Amino acid sequence: MERPTHYKEHPSGIEVIEITEHMNFCLGNAVKYILRAEHKEATIQDLEKAQWYLNREIERRKKELQEGGEVTANDFFRPSKTHSSDFLECCT
Repeated sequence: MERPTHYKEHPSGIEVIEITEHMNFCLGNAVKYILRAEHKEATIQDLEKAQWYLNREIERRKKELQEGGEVTANDFFRPSKTHSSDFLECCT
């Protein structure tokens, strides 16, 4: 698969997916848009997308706390189980 140049233009040489695949959906997308923003013409639009995903994640965590759940540092990373519920909570 051919990848656009902005996928790997970060000065570290790391492809964004190498970082984001270890995160939950919303945080991974926010990081993706932030790291790629400077290498695309739509910088502001990408930063706004990152902000949208961050806001979505913040609201999800607030809801979790209000329902008596616990939000821990482990919530930053993607659990090893299937992530369909994470995707649905973040993107519906």
